[in-house]
Amino acid sequence: MQPGMMTFRDVLDIIERRLWVLVITAVLITGSAAVIAAIWPATYRSSATILIEDQEIPPEFVMATVTTFAEKRIESIRQRIMSTTRLLEIINQFDLYKEERERQSTEEVIEKMRENIILTPISANVKDPRRVDRSASTTIAFTLSYDGRVPGTVQRVATKLTSLFLEENLRVRKRQTMETTKFLEDEMNKVGEELFRVEKTIAAFKQKHINELPELYQANLQMLSSLEREIMRMDEQRSGLKDREAYLQSQLTNLSPYLEKEKQAERLEILKETLASLESRFTGQHPDVVKTKAEIETLEREVTDSLANDAQRQDRPDNPAYLSVYTQVEGIKIEYETINRQIEELRQQKDEYQRRIETTPKIEQIYNAMLTERSNTQLKYNDLMRKFMEARVAHGLEKEQKGERFTLIDPARVPEKPFKPNRMAILLIGLVLGLGTGASLAALLEYSDHSVRTVESLTVATKLPVLAGIPAIMTEGDQKRSHNRRVTFTVVTVFTFVAGIVAFHYMVMDLDILWAKINRFIGKQMIF
Repeated sequence: MQPGMMTFRDVLDIIERRLWVLVITAVLITGSAAVIAAIWPATYRSSATILIEDQEIPPEFVMATVTTFAEKRIESIRQRIMSTTRLLEIINQFDLYKEERERQSTEEVIEKMRENIILTPISANVKDPRRVDRSASTTIAFTLSYDGRVPGTVQRVATKLTSLFLEENLRVRKRQTMETTKFLEDEMNKVGEELFRVEKTIAAFKQKHINELPELYQANLQMLSSLEREIMRMDEQRSGLKDREAYLQSQLTNLSPYLEKEKQAERLEILKETLASLESRFTGQHPDVVKTKAEIETLEREVTDSLANDAQRQDRPDNPAYLSVYTQVEGIKIEYETINRQIEELRQQKDEYQRRIETTPKIEQIYNAMLTERSNTQLKYNDLMRKFMEARVAHGLEKEQKGERFTLIDPARVPEKPFKPNRMAILLIGLVLGLGTGASLAALLEYSDHSVRTVESLTVATKLPVLAGIPAIMTEGDQKRSHNRRVTFTVVTVFTFVAGIVAFHYMVMDLDILWAKINRFIGKQMIF
């Protein structure tokens, strides 16, 4: 081809000259794509949709014990379902991957099955109750799919996987609620035993220090003050008794225990008074004075002898006056001793109350520490009791399946058409690639061909004017060959078109279904 300006006619001439290259290349590549689409094994996908439903009873009434996020729980269940043991059981149950098991190891087959199991979460924006102006994305459902070559088997495997997910979720939630309840019960029993021990220790401590407890501090102070006042009162009473005893003792020394001695004393007193009267009137030699003195001396000797014999006398005193004073003195002595004993007892009580008051701060510190320990232990026990009761209610909620649960809303169905390969896409890619390759090859051949086929090409090539042009002279053989080429092209085109329609019908979509979709689309367009 000679360089120069190319017209539309030139393009048509090139297509006519290189038509076979274009057609053959397009047919070969498109045919190869059709063969690939035909022999590529069909893969079917069966999917089930599982909804994550919230618990029926509001959380403010019954708090669930399973508080993990749905994504985390789904992934945890997925790891359990995807375990080697579980997948191997499913493979053996449904006799999957026969050819692969003959050529590959068990680990490779299991890994292939893991790749064929697809879990797709479905999220939604939910308003966060803690933030009025903010919403969060949360998983509300998920789709569980399985890819395989046999539609019925694919559906059964997907159903099996779905049931395993539902059963595992129930089992996990029940196990968690049971473990939570058992743990809280054990902890509550431990704390209950600790609380009993603390109560027992406090009771023993109160029994041992019953009079030194802080609540008796004011009573002990009042009792101590009362004892001090009582001791002072009795001390004053004792002092009064001492003074009265001294007074009575002085009276007792002037009294004789016996009446005879009392008479001698009275006679001696009278004689002394008479002698004093006589001496005031007479001299010492007066007979009356001498006589009176003699009587006094005689009586004094008798009194002295009587006093000497008093110690040896065993007779009871018979002087009423003496006995009266003596009895009072003895009564005072007895009362004095009684008061002494009472004062001693009161002082002992005072010392005891003083000791209690002095000991109370230390006892109070220990007692308050024990009360604090009991209070903390009681609070912990009450908290565990509350949580235990909530866990029991939550366990009942899970047993009756009224808590958060997985609900199958779209069960796995037998797939009607393969999920892959997309044969239409393969055919279209093959067609585009064939046409593009054919066009590129035709352009390459045309570019490398330096033949002169037109007057314009000759003028450009020689830089000389062309005087005349002789058109191509078609012989009978040339016309026959041209006719054969047109017939062949028409046959190939018709065959390719028919083969494409047949391939579309069997590998992509039934023509009846396609026609129904086209009619539906046209109907919608006419409505609008």
